[in-house]
Amino acid sequence: MSTEQNKATLRRHYNEVMGQGKLDVVDQIVAPSFVDHDRDNPTHDLAGAKQFFAMARSAFPDNSTTVEDMIAEGDRVVARITVTGTHRGEFMGTPPTGKYVTFPCIDIVRCADGRIVEHWSLLDNLGLLQQLGVLSVPGQG
Repeated sequence: MSTEQNKATLRRHYNEVMGQGKLDVVDQIVAPSFVDHDRDNPTHDLAGAKQFFAMARSAFPDNSTTVEDMIAEGDRVVARITVTGTHRGEFMGTPPTGKYVTFPCIDIVRCADGRIVEHWSLLDNLGLLQQLGVLSVPGQG
């Protein structure tokens, strides 16, 4: 697949899976042999990814992902994104706060045959937890 097709696959994930909650699309764009290197995926496989997507969508039903930059080379796509949403459901043990959050994230995916086969992610977990009011920074507030 071309780099443009790989980028389109990742954009489809952001738009349809995360933005619209279409979890059936996961089976179309993520390979059965998927490996997730993200620590937030409890099983690091496709089943865990689906579980995480469902939980995130439930916690932030108005979730929106803005692609700030997307770069592809070979079978890899890197995306710098901004995620926003209102915390309306339990998120990783934190009850709903009703707070609107925005946080940056960098995703790296490896694609094969038009599907995502591996994923790495780096996001501002500390900033997210601060916005939810779960953590505070000494000297602030």
